[in-house]
Order: sequence, then structure tokens, then C-alpha cells
Amino acid sequence: MEALDYHAEERRKAEFDVEEMKIVWAGSRHAYEVSDRVARIVASDPVFQKDNRTMLSRKDLFKDTLKKAAHAWRRIIELRLSEEEATKLRFFVDQPAYTDLHWGMFVPAIKGQGTEEQQKKWLPMAYKMQIIGCYAQTELGHGSNVQGLETTATFDPQTDEFVIHSPTLTSSKWWPGGLGKVSTHAVVYARLITDGQDYGVHGFIVQLRSLDDHLPLPGITVGDIGMKFGSGAYNSMDNGLLRFDHVRIPRDQMLMRLSQVTRDGKYMPSDVPRQLVYGTMVYVRQTIVADASSALSKAVCIATRYSAIRRQFGSQNGGPETQVINYKTQQSRLFPLLASAYAFRFVGEWLKWLYTDVTERLQANDFSTLPEAHACTAGLKSITTTATADAIEECRKLCGGHGYLSSSGLPELFAVYVPACTYEGDNTVLLLQVARFLMKTVSQLGSGKKPGGTTAYMGRAEHLMQCSCDVQSAEDWLKPSIIMEAFEARALRMSVACAQSLSKFSNPEEGFAELSPNLVEAAVAHCQLIVVSKFIEKLQQDIPGKGVKRQLEILCNVYALYLVHKHLGDFVSTGCITPKQGALANEQLRSLYSQVRPNAIALVDAFNYTDHFLSSILGRYDGNVYAKLYEAAWKDPLNDSVVPDGYHDYVKPLLRQQIITARL
Repeated sequence: MEALDYHAEERRKAEFDVEEMKIVWAGSRHAYEVSDRVARIVASDPVFQKDNRTMLSRKDLFKDTLKKAAHAWRRIIELRLSEEEATKLRFFVDQPAYTDLHWGMFVPAIKGQGTEEQQKKWLPMAYKMQIIGCYAQTELGHGSNVQGLETTATFDPQTDEFVIHSPTLTSSKWWPGGLGKVSTHAVVYARLITDGQDYGVHGFIVQLRSLDDHLPLPGITVGDIGMKFGSGAYNSMDNGLLRFDHVRIPRDQMLMRLSQVTRDGKYMPSDVPRQLVYGTMVYVRQTIVADASSALSKAVCIATRYSAIRRQFGSQNGGPETQVINYKTQQSRLFPLLASAYAFRFVGEWLKWLYTDVTERLQANDFSTLPEAHACTAGLKSITTTATADAIEECRKLCGGHGYLSSSGLPELFAVYVPACTYEGDNTVLLLQVARFLMKTVSQLGSGKKPGGTTAYMGRAEHLMQCSCDVQSAEDWLKPSIIMEAFEARALRMSVACAQSLSKFSNPEEGFAELSPNLVEAAVAHCQLIVVSKFIEKLQQDIPGKGVKRQLEILCNVYALYLVHKHLGDFVSTGCITPKQGALANEQLRSLYSQVRPNAIALVDAFNYTDHFLSSILGRYDGNVYAKLYEAAWKDPLNDSVVPDGYHDYVKPLLRQQIITARL
């Protein structure tokens, strides 16, 4: 019997080669083939099934996570998967686990901050998972302000050891994933004190639990911090708390690539520049941007497929009701999110290149691009995670009441994703870092030093401060040169306005604090310019496949003009465009939605997500939503019995008026 495909007609409408778009989305044919193969390995393995995850107790959920992580490692070994394939397998298992921090933070920290000798000692054990590590930086009382951490590491020259200690309650390590119940080791960040002097925060490798019986070692208090937002969601992760009571570690467990303490207690910076530590930060933040496109694309895939299935109102002469996706109100909320998923994907690709470029430069002692790389990774981490968190919630609303069901996949996706707005730097704090970089760049414009990279547009400050947008018709908004000039002028003028306002303060820091909301908005404008420019640059590449480039041009224009619409006040108030030109942008945006509509299902098919990975009845590939929702309802534990537990104790007496009321 032929399988149902309620989306078949939608797929026939596609005006482009979907298989070629899948390759563009993946980044290359090789990446597509690896991703496709590994996704199907995971989807076909019964151990990795996850449709009951939201119904499990916390203990059962965590045990299930341990089982899946162990099985994933077994499959990686059995199938002899490469590092790339193993990373993809963990990604498609799609259940937050201690392994995320082991591979994503612990290993990179040792690679980035450990000496060659330390790497030779620790990395082989980590690669074989003979030890399991986490990244213990954030404390109960300190998060984004790393320099404010309170944990101490005091060198004892008599024993050649560091004494790791938590002097206050607020110095307790709090939030590290994997710490609560699994990690045997941690990279711990603490204030290095030797010879009575505080040298600031440094990293140390500390064993937390016995490798024999997994019990905490003497002086270590460790546990899980408790339930978090959502049902299953991020509760599969053992986010932990950790306190040290004068725990001693050998001196050589200080990560010493950037600095070291000698046997006699002397602090010595190494020949390796401290800037190298930022390489790890750039790496982590570029992966977060890539994760944003993945999470957003999942939500958009679910909402788009369901919007084509759901029908509401508009019935004529007894005919079928209108598909929700055909309403302009639905399109105006959904299609910009679809365009954003593609935009974030491509800026993520560029960040991957940037990380490679910065790493090569750092190894050659070239630090010229580091400040800009640090600023743009911080800013792009901020705007993509904020936009994605908001978009997942918007997708839930776009699915109406059914979007509220756990079986829609959207509540859990939201609960898993929203921590990204906080970890690796609070998003507002990161934007203020970008703002500092922008203010410094603006201050140097008159010095003859030409800005480069993502701030190169500031080198044309004289033109951008005076130019007016050459838009006479709605079609003019389709010209990349006009879009770029509008975004560049807006970003520059907002930065210059902030710099001019800052110059009026006698105390620069006081001015920065007072003007921080304006500075955040200027940073957002700069970062949005980067995303738009990288999307346009993508279109200048050789993109094969029938109609693929044309669809990407449409999505690029949707993304850019949606931002013009959303931030119209910025564009008009800075004089970049007139209100009439803003209206023409909106007119063109409505026209673009009509061009996205026939291709919407095919555009989300290009993400190439299995039903297992989406974990959503509303987002099923075949569109068989209602029968599966009905079927899933009966699987809920509440339906195990017809008469609920507690009926005889609490409901029956109420119905029979047998509840005794006390006399007042």
C-alpha cells in the first residue's frame, strides 16, 4: 500500500531542485551525504527513540540519557565513525547529555590552554572517554563577569600543589553541564594566588570523582542543581553544583600554555600570547551560531508543514476551508523566520571560515584580526540566539492550540534552546562588548587607520553619513547594492550618534553606562548588517541546481526587508530612508511572500530532517497529523486506566456530597 503524503501537491509546486538545495543547506555534497547517512542510522535505531521523553520522571529521563549516550559511543566504535560522523551522530540523537560538554568544552579547553605535555597526558584519555570532563566556570553568584569569580587556587610551595577552595557560598560552581552526576574531571576556573598575590582567573584540571566507585573525592561536594524549565527538555542534562574544601592538586594540573607557576612559586607568563585563549571562545561561539540555524530550522519546518495542513475559515459554497499558510498574516509571521533560518546557516558557514582564518593567524603571531573576530562572534552569538528563541515561540503560536502539545515538539524545543541566550555570555553583555569595539573603531576613523573586515564599511563614513537611499519603486528594494547601502548607513549613523553622545561625558565609563541601551541598538544594527552581507555574498557564489539561486535570492530579500520593516524607526530616524521608501519596502515584502508560498514545503524539506529528529507530529513529512495526534493521546499514562487513580478518594465523595465540612 502506497504511503500517505498529504504534502504531495505542495511538493509538486516547487520551482527549484530540492536535492540541490539540500546540498547548499548542508554546505557541500560530502557534508550532505554524511548528514543524511548518519541521520538515518540514528532514526532507525530503537534505542534512540524519544517519543515518550516528556512523560518520564526526572530519574528515568536521566537514566535514559545515560543509556543513549553509552549506546551512541558503542555505535561510534562499531561503525568506526570519523570525528565528523561521530559529531553528527550525537547531534541527531538530539538529547542534551554530559557528552555535549565533554566534547564541546572540556576537550577544546585542554587543546586551547594546555601545553603539549598536558595535551599528551589528558587528551588521549578524554578521546577514549576513560575520563569524562566538564567546564566549571560559572558560579552561584557570578556568571558573565568571569573576572569576578571567587573560587581560589592557592599555590603551596612546600608540597608543590595548588589548594582549590570555595571561600563563600556564592563561589560554588553552579550550572556546568555534566557536573551534577557524571563528570569525573573538570576544567575549573579559579583565582590563582601565589606568594600572596592574586594573578586573576586561570584554568585547572581537577579530578572530582573516583574512577573506581564514582564517589566524590575528599573535600569535594557535588550534585545536581535541580529541575529546569520544560518536561524532558534540558532536564536530561545533569547541570551541577560544586564546592571545594581545600582540595589539593599537583602544580602541573594548572593549564600552563599561557602562563605557569614555577616550583618555587613564581608566576611566569609564557611566550605564547594570551590572545590565543580567544581562539577557543571564537570556536565555541561559532558553533552556537550554527546551532541557532539548526534549532530555528526545526521550528520553522514544523510550523510550515502544519500551516499547509491546517485549514480554517474561508469555505466557499461548502468547499474546503482555506489552508492557514495562504493567509497573509500567517505568511508575514512565518516566512521571515524561514528566511532567517537560511540566513543564520550561511553566516554560520562564514564564521567557521573566520575561526579557521583567526586560528592560522594566531599560530603565526598575527593578532590583527582578533578584536574584530571576538566582536563579531560575540554579536552574532547574541542576535542569532535571541532571534531563534523568539522564533521558536512564534512558531508554537503559528501552530495554534496544537502547538501547545508536547507532541508538537515545539514546547520541548523551546525549553531546550532558550538557555543559549545566557550561556557563553549573556546576550546583552555581549552586545555591549560589540559596542565597545564599534566605539573604538569610530574613534580611529580620523587617524588614517582604515577599518577592515566587517567594519570596512566605516571607511566610507563620509559617503554613508550623507547618502540618501535611491529607491523610487518597490522593485528597487531587490537590488543588493541598495539593501547594502541602507544597512551600512543605518549601522554607521547609529554608531556615530553614540560616539558623539559619549564625547559629551567627562567620565567615559559613566557615559557608557548611561547610553548602554543606545549602544546595544547600534551593536544589533552592525550585526544584522553582517548577516545580510554574508547572505548576499553567498548568492555571489556558484550555486548549482535548477532554480536554487533564485529561491535563495527571494529568501535573502525577505530577510533584509523584514529587518527594514521591523527596525523601520532606526532607518527613518537616522535619515537612511524616507517613510515612503519604508512603505515601498513593505509593498515589496508582501510580493516576496507570494513568491515564497509555492516553495515553502520544499524549502523546509531541504533541511533534510528525519521525523525522528523533528520529534513532532505536526511536522511529520507525510502530513498525517490528525490521525497521529489522536493515536498519541491514548499513549499518555493518564489513559492507562478509564477511572483515574484518586477517583474513589477525592471525586466520588464530592459527587455524592459526602465531603464533611467543618463548623465555623
